[in-house]
Amino acid sequence: MGIEADPALRAARMRSVEEHVAAVLTGAGPTPVERVPLTDALGLVLGQDVASLVDLPGFDNSAMDGYAVRLADVAAVAPGEPVVLPVSDDVPAGDGRSVVLAPGTAVRIMTGATVPEGTDVVVPFEDTDRGTTTVAILAVPRAGRHVRLRGEDVTTGATVLTAGTVVGPAQVGLLAACGHTHVPVHRAPRVVVLSTGSELVPAGRPLAPGQIHDSNRPMLVAAARALGALVTTAPAIPDVPGALAAAVREHLEGADVVITSAGVSAGVYDVVREDLVTLVDAPADVQLVHVAMQPGKPQGLAWVGERRVPVLGLPGNPVSAYVSFHLFARPLLRLLAGHVTLSAPVVGARLTQAVSHKSGRRAYLRVRLTAGAEGWLATPVGANSSHLLGALAHADALLVVPEDVTHLEAGSSARVVVTEPGALEGRVP
Repeated sequence: MGIEADPALRAARMRSVEEHVAAVLTGAGPTPVERVPLTDALGLVLGQDVASLVDLPGFDNSAMDGYAVRLADVAAVAPGEPVVLPVSDDVPAGDGRSVVLAPGTAVRIMTGATVPEGTDVVVPFEDTDRGTTTVAILAVPRAGRHVRLRGEDVTTGATVLTAGTVVGPAQVGLLAACGHTHVPVHRAPRVVVLSTGSELVPAGRPLAPGQIHDSNRPMLVAAARALGALVTTAPAIPDVPGALAAAVREHLEGADVVITSAGVSAGVYDVVREDLVTLVDAPADVQLVHVAMQPGKPQGLAWVGERRVPVLGLPGNPVSAYVSFHLFARPLLRLLAGHVTLSAPVVGARLTQAVSHKSGRRAYLRVRLTAGAEGWLATPVGANSSHLLGALAHADALLVVPEDVTHLEAGSSARVVVTEPGALEGRVP
């Protein structure tokens, strides 16, 4: 599947962003479900519903430090007229005894301790004189107050978390309380990140004439890891026929997706397509297309090996690769991980500056979000050229300019794709 040299033919074959997302997700599904230790499940997605193994609470217990009493014994309490009861026992948390509250007495009890049989209410310390031999009850809560009943939170066998739930700290706490040591989750996606280009050298090494540091590979590795993926990578691959194919073969076993950068346009030395064709069963399994977006128009896609592992060929310009990752690789990795929501968050924002763009392709312009008095504000960051990496680190979102729009005035409302995790945290518009 070549790319025609005629611009009119190329334009006629441009995919929309949505069409290319659909193509990337073709045949993809969540990774297998495996049971992992609860301590290793943080950030993973439940692959099955999980039920509680116990009641929560597991027994009737006190919600306060105070005194367990019978209401009939303290009914005469009134302002300035306390009732004094003998303290018949003392029950700390963890005490496994079966204590019976004798009529006409009080039992001193700590938070979490099993309430004695016959208890109607727990009177907090602050409503007593805190006596140890006898106690003066100064006020009485309503019946049942400060007593946690067995199973009032969760009952044995009840579903506490459903498939698709992301396991966070609160979920870990709940699952532990429900008696689980292992949980069923989709394993983290296994991603291989490769960059191509004979001009690339690792950061930290001296640059010879014509060489540049490889920024795409560490950037894409970081982006994949930020989504919870397990990432494997390799040194930059030269523009030599067969080099990319050899690298893919070397790393394909166990991989769920391969992400490459550069080599997917129509350059003389762009050899990605030729290499990918040697890895597939049919030429149709390799697609080099143009997507109606800027930056990131050239995109590559293939399905390799018996497992038909998707290979995403992203453009080589750093900003193009970054934008393409969030639009196409992110939904795929989220799907593999078992998430329900695949795309990056989108918010409405008002522009602080006017922006212009050529019509015909959807633009994704780098912006920084700030909280304004009436909502989110989006401020353009840097120029729009796809090779300009300097401003990228100062942006946390992408302003979407529709295909048929050439100009947006300052103050205009627009959609903004949030690309940086935590960009909205702690900032309320």
